[in-house]
Amino acid sequence: MNKKASLSSLFTRGVIILSGCAFLSSTPGLAYAAQAQNANQSRQKVIVQTSKQVGFKDKSGGASSKTSSMSLNPSLFQRKAPDELMLDSDANLDYRVSQGCLRRNFNEDNLPASVGIDNRQFSEFFKNQTKTFFERMRGECIPYAVAFGSRNRFDSLSIMNGPIQDSKTEVWTFIPSAVGGFLIQQDYLKDESKRLTEIRIPLRDVLYDPRKVSDQLPVELVWELNSLIKQIYPEENNSLENTNSVVRMIVDFGDREKWAQIWAVEIIDPNTKEVYANAFWMERNDIPGGFFTGTGESLERSFWTNPLSYRRISRGVGMVRASSSKRSKSPAPAAKSITPTQAPATKQRYRAHMGIDYSAPIGTPVFSVANGRVAHIGYSGAFGNLIILEHPGNYHTYYAHLSNYNVELELGNEVRRGLEIGYVGSTGRSTGPHLHFELRKNGIYVDPYGSKTQLDLWSMRDNESGQLTREILLLGSPTKHN
Repeated sequence: MNKKASLSSLFTRGVIILSGCAFLSSTPGLAYAAQAQNANQSRQKVIVQTSKQVGFKDKSGGASSKTSSMSLNPSLFQRKAPDELMLDSDANLDYRVSQGCLRRNFNEDNLPASVGIDNRQFSEFFKNQTKTFFERMRGECIPYAVAFGSRNRFDSLSIMNGPIQDSKTEVWTFIPSAVGGFLIQQDYLKDESKRLTEIRIPLRDVLYDPRKVSDQLPVELVWELNSLIKQIYPEENNSLENTNSVVRMIVDFGDREKWAQIWAVEIIDPNTKEVYANAFWMERNDIPGGFFTGTGESLERSFWTNPLSYRRISRGVGMVRASSSKRSKSPAPAAKSITPTQAPATKQRYRAHMGIDYSAPIGTPVFSVANGRVAHIGYSGAFGNLIILEHPGNYHTYYAHLSNYNVELELGNEVRRGLEIGYVGSTGRSTGPHLHFELRKNGIYVDPYGSKTQLDLWSMRDNESGQLTREILLLGSPTKHN
């Protein structure tokens, strides 16, 4: 799976310190720090001369014909019992983040206690390591973002040397080490970097006029932005669209080597600078990346359950009627018959329906729910016209009963989230136009709407905490004084 370049392009990488000892960022085991560097490996995009949406890359295999795309991989069609699914997620379900700008005083080395970190060992470590950091402070407050896990466990702390972002900006991130002690990552903002762009669009345009949004963003990012805003839009301020509120975005427009990507989104008041809601992209190596709010809430479940604009969910997971034996007709009674032949009772059979059926008109566009690779495209029995996408972490998504496919899509293409991959139909074993959608992990079906379903896709993992607190400071709007 191709990886996009991440924020490593913005910063001069500093050293990582473990309890006072210096380590290079390539030290084995420090995947958290080396993540951005590994993400730079990618293949070249396919350049297609077409006016239609293009959001996929070159095929990983050599086959390029539609004939090869119809070939079946039997493992993709095996039915495994749901109780075989063993989720090895180290998800941090109680994860939470707070941020602010702490007013400076003469006891800056007491900052951990001031932001709620009750850890004497860390407070001593912080005091010993930050003497030179505070000598380079600018402004009247210290921007910070701190994350906690279950039982108020300290997960990460990022601090910045003042609310000014320029070539002298430093961000230090502290996280507990798995082997004891603590790690520090030091980042220095490169003022000359031109990769990321800040864009501001009136909130009312994002909500009601996608044409104005598409003038400023690639088409696949328009779908993603719209989905983000629908999730983070604060219900208690349901009249924000009638104000001068704007959507502030930090966007990487990509190039031939990587996808375009939204890195941060905020709904803000440009006059008061108040941030009503926000979201930040988290790049991952072993599973698909995802969006998290500035308070640590995952937004990914909604993305993975909305592959199209649908009218209703016509059928979910469970047992459905398969077929019934025909009722035997009674023979005509003889003239002197005493008791007519009684018809046998109706016998009804049921089968398991593993998937979500989204009812929608034929031709409704279907979108990829996450970055992935085309593992199957073609006709497949009861599925009808079917596309299967493979995602990192051994996840697969299934899009069945399609009427047609994106004409440029072929087996092996790597596609971006939000790409229009096909169109709703009623092919295969279908009683009407709808999309049959499945999410599988290790070949086992997962009910994405299940109340107990909790995947590593949808949670902040312990080793990712520092990345989020760091991005909140570097990509978010300046926070107000505490």
